[in-house]
Amino acid sequence: MEFKQQVAIKVTVNGADIRAAVAPEESLLDFLRKQCGVTDVKCGCGMGECGTCTLVLAGKVVKSCLVLAAQADGREVWTLQGLERDPLAARLQDSFARHGAVQCGFCTPGMLIAARGFLQRSPQPTRAEIREALSGNLCRCTGYQKIVDAVWAVAYGDAAEQERA
Repeated sequence: MEFKQQVAIKVTVNGADIRAAVAPEESLLDFLRKQCGVTDVKCGCGMGECGTCTLVLAGKVVKSCLVLAAQADGREVWTLQGLERDPLAARLQDSFARHGAVQCGFCTPGMLIAARGFLQRSPQPTRAEIREALSGNLCRCTGYQKIVDAVWAVAYGDAAEQERA
C-alpha cells in the first residue's frame, strides 16, 4: 500500500476561494491547471526560464512553476484571466493587439502579467528597462520589438504612437 502525503491548502484564485489537498511537491502551476481549471497560465519549460506561467501571488509577480502550491496557502493568486477588469491589464491587452505583439498567444498571458507588474513599479520606463523587465519572458513568434512598443505605448500614451509614426 502506497502512502501519499497531502497538504490541505486554501487559496484565493482570481477572487474565488479554493480549498484543496495537494502533494507537497506539486507546483502552483500544476495545481492551478489541474485542480482549478485555470489554463491561461501555461507550462513552457517548467524551470522558470520562459515566463509562460507568470502570475501574481500575494501582490508579487512570480513564475508559478517555481512555487509550490503549498506556499500559496492563505494567499491570493491572480492570473490574466482574473485581471480582466484591471485597467492597466486592459490597456496592455489592447496595446498588444494594436501593435501586433501577439501571434500564437502562448507567451502572451505571462508577458502581460510581467509587463503589468513592471509598469506598476516603473510607470515611465526607458525602452531598455522594458526589455530588461521582460527578459524573463520568452516569445518565439514576435521578436520583442512589437512587445516593447506595446508596453511603451501604455507608459507614454499618444506620445508613443506619434514617435512610432
